[in-house]
This record gives sequence, structure tokens and C-alpha cells, in this order.
Amino acid sequence: MFKIDLIVVGKVKKGSWYDLIADYVTRTKWALNVIEVESKFTDAKAQQAHEQRLILEKLDEDSFIIVMDERGDGLRSLDFAHTIQKIQSTGADKITFLIGGAEGFTDEIRNKANMMLSFGQQTWPHVMVRVMLLEQIYRAQQIIAGHPYHREG
Repeated sequence: MFKIDLIVVGKVKKGSWYDLIADYVTRTKWALNVIEVESKFTDAKAQQAHEQRLILEKLDEDSFIIVMDERGDGLRSLDFAHTIQKIQSTGADKITFLIGGAEGFTDEIRNKANMMLSFGQQTWPHVMVRVMLLEQIYRAQQIIAGHPYHREG
């Protein structure tokens, strides 16, 4: 079975964001796992280094790794779906998306990426990036299945 992991920095508390995330996880037919890591340091560099360690501990290096990063490529929804389909067609059974903290990723993490993806040059709250990514994963699933959920404008 095809699996998708999201390794994300920060924990989402119960409430509307939590409910929206849970809804997308439930609606997605692929095995979808959201793995939260959290680190609290006052020093930004120490924070970033600790977050990276926590991410690396959770990372399955056999997975196709996609790092969410402002330096990444922006993809239309159809292109995102086709990318997932291509990854599946290579025999890969797992994709891992990484969403970093406020300090972003180190080169060590970026160098592990098979692909870097961006939702544009704007700065987004991390919980919003998580929801947008989950929506795009769900949309990709629907596009691949030929479901009318996705409409081009």
C-alpha cells in the first residue's frame, strides 16, 4: 500500500486547525501519517539544529523525500498529482514530506531531498502549510482516481 508521511515541526492543539487536518487525513485513502516533532529553545540556531535532529530521527531514508522550502519549485495541482503518480510508477511505496520550523531547514536536510516544493514566495504559518499540503495530497489522489473534485479554472 502506498504511504505518505508528513514530518512537521510543531504540535497542533485541539481546535479548528486540528479538526481540518484530521478531516483531510481521514478523507485520504493512501496511508497518511502526520508525525509532529517539537523543540523549544530561545536561541534560533540551537532551535534549528535540534529540530533537524528530531526530523532526521523520524526520517525513513528509503522514502522519496520532498522538502517544503521557499527555494523549491511551485507546481500546479495537476503537476503535483502527476509528480506523485510518477513517483508511484517508479515502484516507490512511500513519500515523506518535511515541513520545518520558523528557522527553516539546514543544508543537511535540503541535501536529503529528492525534490523541494514551495507554495510560493510568501511566508505562511506552518499550520497553514500543513493544511494546504494535505489538501493538495487529497486533491492529487482525486485527480489520479479521475474524480471530479478537481476542476481547472
